[in-house]
Amino acid sequence: MQKPLTWVFDLDNTLHDARPHIFPHLSRSMTAYLREHLVLDETEASALRVHYWRTYGATLLGLMRHHGTDPRHFLLETHQFPDLARMVIAEGGLKQALRRLRGRKILFSNAPQHYVRAVLDILRIAELFDAHYSVEDMRYQPKPLLGGFRLMLARERIAPERSVLVEDSLANLRAARRLGMKTVWVTREARSPAWLDAKVASVLALPRIAPSLGQPRPSKPAVGGNR
Repeated sequence: MQKPLTWVFDLDNTLHDARPHIFPHLSRSMTAYLREHLVLDETEASALRVHYWRTYGATLLGLMRHHGTDPRHFLLETHQFPDLARMVIAEGGLKQALRRLRGRKILFSNAPQHYVRAVLDILRIAELFDAHYSVEDMRYQPKPLLGGFRLMLARERIAPERSVLVEDSLANLRAARRLGMKTVWVTREARSPAWLDAKVASVLALPRIAPSLGQPRPSKPAVGGNR
């Protein structure tokens, strides 16, 4: 009998809806940081933030590579929220759905520790996870860099083929797929890349599809484009 799957969850836009309040606030905070510390105007700072995010998957990585930015200072300055409890939007039944999933659960986020802990406390699900990984725990190797994935898998002694990454980012899911992890895309988009193992509109659907994810993976196309 096979061991239960290990479920590896992203946080923002996966376990809660970050689009209405969290992401806009982060965009403004990061743009302000670039404007102040790189001496840019608003337009230049916003464009550079987006460029680094699209190029590297995380604005922080571009700042570290090209400007020697201290990641601890950046994360502390940009992840300050005046009323976080009001800004976090979660679906009813989240805790119950997570409890129904057999196997270990790992939280794996590019966000800093203080933010991860605060959001999990607001959602009241912190105790459901066997381990929490923030960007500091990944030695500032944010997703989609493979180094962070490998570090987490090694520390938790997880066999990639018996693990599932549940994420809203295709770039991060591609990285997981390259390592042999199974992949579930949390999205309401119509497209569905052939290399994905599953797509759901909400994590509330995971208990329903969990049995199929536990089966051996059929032959699928290699990770590549979006179709």
